[in-house]
Amino acid sequence: MVEESPEGGLVASAVSESVFTEAEDMESLRDAVRDAVRCHFPSEDARPSVIRLHRVYEEVFAA
Repeated sequence: MVEESPEGGLVASAVSESVFTEAEDMESLRDAVRDAVRCHFPSEDARPSVIRLHRVYEEVFAA
């Protein structure tokens, strides 16, 4: 799941594993997520072959 950080940038967290990372933009976040997944799953056999990013965007405006 990808969310905007209150401090700026983006934060990504895995839904089913303890994998977290952050970056300033989506391109950098993709690289950071790949790196975090490689660190969390050092064995290629256990590592997922696909990473899905679900970006959550929240907007508040006057009615």
